Amino acid sequence: MKVSVLASTLIGSEIIKIAGEVNEMKSRGVQVANLTIGDFDSNVYPIPQELKQYIVDAYAENQTNYPPADGVMVLRESVSRFLKDRMGLDYAAKNEILISGGSRPLIYGTFLSVVDPGDKVIFPTPSWNNNHYAHLLSANAVALPVSAENNFLPTAADLAPHVKGATLIAVCSPLNPTGTMFSESALREICQLIVDENKSRKAGEKPLYLMYDQMYAHLTYGEHEHVNPVSLMPEMRDYTIFIDGSSKCFAATGVRVGWGFGPAEVMDKMKAIVGHMGAWAPKAEQVAMAKYLDQKEAVDTFLALFKSKIKSSLDALYEGIISLKNEGFAVDAIEPMGALYLSLKIDYLGKTTPDGQLLQKSTDLNFYLIREANVALVPFSSFGTDDMCWFRASVGACSKEEIVSKLPDLKEALGKLR
Repeated sequence: MKVSVLASTLIGSEIIKIAGEVNEMKSRGVQVANLTIGDFDSNVYPIPQELKQYIVDAYAENQTNYPPADGVMVLRESVSRFLKDRMGLDYAAKNEILISGGSRPLIYGTFLSVVDPGDKVIFPTPSWNNNHYAHLLSANAVALPVSAENNFLPTAADLAPHVKGATLIAVCSPLNPTGTMFSESALREICQLIVDENKSRKAGEKPLYLMYDQMYAHLTYGEHEHVNPVSLMPEMRDYTIFIDGSSKCFAATGVRVGWGFGPAEVMDKMKAIVGHMGAWAPKAEQVAMAKYLDQKEAVDTFLALFKSKIKSSLDALYEGIISLKNEGFAVDAIEPMGALYLSLKIDYLGKTTPDGQLLQKSTDLNFYLIREANVALVPFSSFGTDDMCWFRASVGACSKEEIVSKLPDLKEALGKLR
């Protein structure tokens, strides 16, 4: 049967294929360490108890009708206070903040609001889904390969040759899939590049916008601190569209409350687009989140314990990989900085398995590790890169004990390759 050109050219998700293999093995009783999904096992990482109770209360109060298209006012007001208190960002609840069902409608809404077919959109690879959103809009996608040497983040020098005529730069920090994040100096240089480019444009010419996904902003570790464009350079306020929300920082992926904020003119258009999608967050969850965000002590207590638990799992995996490296295995990892992800290098492409299979691609290696070590990762090739030997490990769906228990199996499986 005939379908649209768009539908027929969409690229399927490699992560879904990996999840299918993992689920099939689990159905047979195999204990697989599922380090693939950017989600949380809600039994290991439940949402804050206060938030859970506020959601129950909101349903008991029959908060079940349609919310406003831009989100209930009490939530936009609490988000405004939260941003001011936590990041020093001053955005008006009335017309500069938009609520949606998680971050995806906000990201898609950003693309739809500022990008026309054929417009140049710049993003690094690896990064999450920017290639797909650019495809959905028939944009001219400029996918910049970035390297481990710079923690898989783009620099101003990487971006500079491409900004003329561009409409959107899409970045994320801490970054999905790598768990790495911008330094203050690196982000400042990018901001200066964008400000200078916009000053060079003629009156009436579309600006160069920055979509800044900071969904993991509150999940940072050690000396690593989140930075944002507008705090670094106030001139960026006119050009920055923020993607944010509760999904990751409160383990609330299924609660579906995201918030975006930026220039009022852009947010107004995004409001209309998200409204046509019907992609708002459920009203009861919005009412509950509004109440929770104002509970400063409860939020602080939750984040401290939550971050400590995630960091412990990340550290255990990182130290296990570095231990294998020190034993002579062709592996490496980047120190945990933020989010719930670790970047792993497993440099065994071109090797042969005990049954004679040549591991030509990162997906071949990944499925070998799923079967032989019961460890499931996601290759960076699933995030828009060329095939390489780097993988994302997400620790949210496993306990620390599960992760540690699989390290000997990983060692044994790699030791069998020739």
